[in-house]
Amino acid sequence: MGSLQRQRRFGSLVVNGALLLIVLFWTVPTIGLFVSSFRSREAIQSSGWWNILPHRAFEIVGEPLDPDELGLDATGPMAIGGGETTFEEMREGYRAPDGRYYVWIGNRRNGRIEVQEQNWTVDWDFSLANYQQVLAGKDFEYTRADGTVEVIPGDDFVSAFLNSLAVAVPATVIPILVAAFAAYGFAWMRFPGRRLLFIIVVALLVVPLQLALVPILGDFRGLEINGTFLAMWLAHTGFGLPLATYLLFNYISGLPRETLESAFIDGASHFTVFRRLILPLSVPALASFAIFQFLWVWNDYLVALIFLGGNPESKVITQRLADIVGSRGNDWHLLTAGAFITMLLPLIVFFSLQRFFVRGLLAGSVKG
Repeated sequence: MGSLQRQRRFGSLVVNGALLLIVLFWTVPTIGLFVSSFRSREAIQSSGWWNILPHRAFEIVGEPLDPDELGLDATGPMAIGGGETTFEEMREGYRAPDGRYYVWIGNRRNGRIEVQEQNWTVDWDFSLANYQQVLAGKDFEYTRADGTVEVIPGDDFVSAFLNSLAVAVPATVIPILVAAFAAYGFAWMRFPGRRLLFIIVVALLVVPLQLALVPILGDFRGLEINGTFLAMWLAHTGFGLPLATYLLFNYISGLPRETLESAFIDGASHFTVFRRLILPLSVPALASFAIFQFLWVWNDYLVALIFLGGNPESKVITQRLADIVGSRGNDWHLLTAGAFITMLLPLIVFFSLQRFFVRGLLAGSVKG
């Protein structure tokens, strides 16, 4: 008995340890992104984000040394710090036996020697300047370390954030409502061709998104709605309906038949049953699909690029982030700030609805 308990404890320890490592592997890049979004341009270019943790680094100690006063000849061997080195080695940096780091600055004739010592330090020089520049729609003044001021145009993420919100919310709510009606009809209403229609809906799950873009673009151009949010709502609704209908059908068809039959006996119509019983009981499945649909629409770039085009006033947040990557490819301080802004709302949505997530995914998987 004791051996069995030890085996269970060991197995639990192994499983929990493996899960902890997986969580760390997934979380560390997000932490690095978050920390880097608050660091300055110079700090990101010169060191990694992990320098916020205590670490040993070389720091300049005192004033630079004059080689002439020390009697050093740059053309030959030089004795310094308890050791002997050459000009070439000191130009790269010489680690002397006394534990200090000596660096020759300048040329052989008019050079000086910087003395660096390794000490424990942390880099907590954080700033909100990155977010101010990314969120602002007007010019932003950036002061360099040498005191010079550089005027940089803002990236106007606020308007892009609002545009994404205007696209994602209706494109999540509309397919949920339409799919809920369709799933209820497939699950509890009897009509000719029901099975064939349901098979067609399920078959649409395997149709590639890219295959439908060009025909839909032609239809939207004929309706003169291309480049509008309405086109985005309709496109995301059409692409999301098959999965939503299938997911909700599995859940709604598993609801207790006795509850619905007693409602019909009491004289309730299909619409009343749907509104009073089906929707309240289907909250886990609705929330589960809402997470999928919202994350997909929010992070979408291809559909937005096709149906919204390059109009600056209607660009969503993924398009604005792509513009930053194209125009500021080396400005990691701006890319990290912009990336974290795009992640913020999806994280809030996921953690707000995650208690329904597993229940919705398992919908209809267990009978009886």
